Amino acid sequence: MKIAIIGLGGSYADYIRARIASEKFDEVWGINCIGDIIHVDKTFMMDPVSRFLDTENAGLQTGVARNFLKNNKKPIFTCELDKRVSHLELYPLEEVTKEIGFAYFNNTVAYALAYAIYKKVEKICLFGLDYSYKNVNIAEMGRACCEFWCAIAISRNIKIEIAHNSGLMDTNVPAHEKLYGYHRLKDPLVQTVQDGQLLITRQSQYEAPEPMDDQPLIFGRHDNVTPLKEVNNV
Repeated sequence: MKIAIIGLGGSYADYIRARIASEKFDEVWGINCIGDIIHVDKTFMMDPVSRFLDTENAGLQTGVARNFLKNNKKPIFTCELDKRVSHLELYPLEEVTKEIGFAYFNNTVAYALAYAIYKKVEKICLFGLDYSYKNVNIAEMGRACCEFWCAIAISRNIKIEIAHNSGLMDTNVPAHEKLYGYHRLKDPLVQTVQDGQLLITRQSQYEAPEPMDDQPLIFGRHDNVTPLKEVNNV
């Protein structure tokens, strides 16, 4: 089974492009209230729904979450049942952790990934799960947790596909900057896939599937020699 897990990050738009390009998924799983915007077959909302119904703690997401909880007709996995919302299901935490052998959950997406592993899906496509962005010094701790579960999935022969513009697992990092250290060489080493096999080759021998940025700049991979005003213009 091939599934898509969709969050609220910017690379959510890549899911729309995939659907426009006729890509199909057996099921679409949404994170929190994305199901009020697109069709989803399952939702993972691990905060108690009372957080959305009884408080304003979710900020601008409160309104769309309340609307989703009112109108949704598909399963919502959560940590606590609430009589005000139909189709809530308790997340099978004990079954999942017993089957997989790990209990590392610091964000909702991690629960969805673990559930996919538990269900032995064949392929997981991730959209809108970004956590950090190029040239912005912001990163959520949930990124490490989700990358951990991606590694567990891969170790179990589950294919992982990540939206091209997502920061998860450095997907949006230019090919010639993915291999730290080697990116400083005059002819950097880059990674590519041919016939399903991972290959390491020189950039001069690599034909990128899409045009690269003329002067991409990823913080942490460059020395601090570029004036800030120039960085902001990249």
